[in-house]
Amino acid sequence: MADLSTLARPYAKAVFELAGESGKLQDWSTQLAAIAGAVADPQLAQLIGHPALTKPDLVDIFGKALSKQLSAQAQSFLRLLIENGRLLSAGFIAEQYEQLRAEAESRVDVAITSAVAIDKAQQDALSAAIKQRLHRDVVVQWHTDAALVAGAIIRAGDLVIDGSVRGELERLQVALAR
Repeated sequence: MADLSTLARPYAKAVFELAGESGKLQDWSTQLAAIAGAVADPQLAQLIGHPALTKPDLVDIFGKALSKQLSAQAQSFLRLLIENGRLLSAGFIAEQYEQLRAEAESRVDVAITSAVAIDKAQQDALSAAIKQRLHRDVVVQWHTDAALVAGAIIRAGDLVIDGSVRGELERLQVALAR
């Protein structure tokens, strides 16, 4: 059977196109996250694939659980996922949708992990430098990890810049082991 992320791709693209045509990219982000959250919820997750429940039963259960969070179109999408046996791929659909949205909005999510907390002025300067390097708007999540000793690790999609002392020590250890 195909990987869930592979199965999710056409659904994510279709929803992205629909959201783009209607100008509701953010609304669909929220709704896909709600569906993915419901699928990940332990109480609801145990119902998926339960032999006593039919697909219409699942549509009813998930539809009621998400009724206040989903538009009529999103409810139809939920029904489609259930009918096609793709409900378990909801998390991957939401993730891939967000990647398509970020690309369309020329935005990139960046995670910066530093050894110590960084003050606001340094955060702004680093964010501006990353924005200039990537030629995109950046949404930065800041983390601290004392195990880095000093410096920082910057992750933006597939790009990883390791400027930490721990990373330098690891590279030195590999070089000395040769």
